[in-house]
Order: sequence, then C-alpha cells, then structure tokens
Amino acid sequence: MALLLVFVLLGTLALTGCGDDTPSINVYNWGDYIDMDVIRQFEKEYGIKVRYDTFATNEDLYVKLKQGGSSYDVIFPSDYMIERMTREDLLVKLDKGNIPNMSKIDEKFLNRDYDPGNEYSVPYMWGTVGIIYNKTMIDKPLTSWADLWNEEYKGQIIMLNSQRDSLAVALKKLGFSMNTRNIDELEAAKEELVRQKPLVDAYLGDDIKGVIVAGDAAIGVVWSGDAVAMIRDNPDLEYVIPSEGTNLWFDAMVIPKNAKNKEGAEKFIDFMTRPDISAKNTEYIGYSTPIPEAKELLTDEIKNSLVAYPTDEMIENTEIFKDPTDIIGEYDRIWTELTSEQ
Repeated sequence: MALLLVFVLLGTLALTGCGDDTPSINVYNWGDYIDMDVIRQFEKEYGIKVRYDTFATNEDLYVKLKQGGSSYDVIFPSDYMIERMTREDLLVKLDKGNIPNMSKIDEKFLNRDYDPGNEYSVPYMWGTVGIIYNKTMIDKPLTSWADLWNEEYKGQIIMLNSQRDSLAVALKKLGFSMNTRNIDELEAAKEELVRQKPLVDAYLGDDIKGVIVAGDAAIGVVWSGDAVAMIRDNPDLEYVIPSEGTNLWFDAMVIPKNAKNKEGAEKFIDFMTRPDISAKNTEYIGYSTPIPEAKELLTDEIKNSLVAYPTDEMIENTEIFKDPTDIIGEYDRIWTELTSEQ
C-alpha cells in the first residue's frame, strides 16, 4: 500500500510540477529580430527555458524597464539607449569571462562611445537607415532625403513611426546633425515633417516591409536589414543611402540591473555571439553581423551585398545617435505636434 502511494505521488508530481525547477531567462527584443530556431537550439543545448517578448521602439523598451514589474535577463537596446541606461544605472557590468565568443567580434564594432570598453554591451547587429523604392513604380533613381518631399510621390511614401528616426531624416535633409541640441534646428526639422505630411501615406513600424514588398507604396524609409529581406522578396526594390548622410546604428545585448538569472543571460549572449549561431540568425533576419567568421558562413548573395555590408566609403558620411535625454522633452513635444497635425 505504501509503495502504491509513492507511485501515485510521483505520478502527480510528473503531471503538475516537474518543469517548475527548469532554469529560465526572460528575453526582450525587437519584433521580428531573431530566428526562433536559434532560441530552441539554445534551450536544447543549455537546458534553459527562454521566455521571449518583443518591443517596437527603444523608447518603449526604456519605459518598460523604468516602470519595473517585468524582470528581463537580456534586452536588445540600440547605441544611444545603452548610453542612457548606463548613465541611469539600469544595467550591470558583464563578466566577459563568461562570454568568450566576444573575442570573435570585429574590433571596429567594439569600444564605441556609447559603451567604452564594452563593459555593459555585446554587439548584436548593425546597419544604416536609408530609402527603399520600387524601380517599377519610380521612374528615376532616388538619391536624396529631399526626394521624400517631391510632390510627384504624394501618397506613395511610408515614413518610420519613430520620432528619433523621422526627425533625423528631416535634420539631415536640412544639413543639420541628427544629434543637434539646437532648438531652432529641431523646430525647422519639425516644420519640414509637417510640410511633408500630406505626401505621406502612413507612418509605420515593422509592417512597412509588407506594404512596400506588396507594391502598396513605392517608397519607404527603412533599416538596411529590413531592406535586405525586402529585396529578397521583391527584386524590383532598390535601397540607397542618401547623399546628405544617414544614421549608422548598432544594436547590442545587455543585462538589466533587475535580472534574475545573470549567469543564464551571459550564456545566452555568448551563444548568440557564436559564429555559427550568428550566421544562422543573420541569414534569417537579414541584418548585418559584427562577427567576421559568421559573415563568411553566409551565402555569397548576402555577404557580398552592399546593402548589408556597405563599404567604408559608403558609410563615411554617417552619424551614430547620441543620447538625447537632455532635450527629450523637445522631441516629445515635436512628435506630439506632428502626429496631431491634420
């Protein structure tokens, strides 16, 4: 009888709670920015469950982190947001001894101003912001941000639903730095976007890809990695870095201060930085790996793509975003005024 009771109890535990002791990490990343097979492979290799959520903008990520209530072990902010989070003591320093694959990253992607010495971050992907257009719908090459103000393209233009990126477009069109602190220049950029608004079909996020690929709009402002995937789906599309210059950006993996499983987080970061895993991930999402060994594992079509891997000359006239916290109120005001304009 006692033996029977033991078997019953064991069966009950198997049904109700065996998986409760499985270690886990909570990961918060941009939408459509990872190959889910890679996550499944990590879970299988390390026996660590990954709970995965997505965000749409750096600002959404920041608000979620500041509000608390959600504990994430690995997050994927961009350069300027890492700068802000570090200054506000929201991140923990990495134990690089637990991330040996960090040695595989090209040195030109390390020790950037947003994180000197990479004490807090490990590069994930990088790229540019540019214009993508359908060559069958637009009868001449687009080369300038000013082309997005051409009345000829009214109703065919998609802008990014991002205050930072859209303001940067207008600032570069006017010849200003996208990191300006000059209120008059920011106001001038706002007026440019107000003037452009009647020509714009929509301000979109991730769904910009499907709209442009389907030919429902002819022109869009996109990140280079999205452009790679879009061109793969529609060869009639062309991506260009505008002549006035653009944003050179970096996304990286960091660990928030309230992480519950720092050891598991560092294992995940190291796994994601492994060349074979980075190559698999890059092949799927279309963005650019900072790991030379991973790049060499890609198809010739991708690794030779000037969209994914522009030459040094092509990105000579670019800027990396700086943290705008000191003027964030102006950004918020401008964006609110722009989006409320009829």
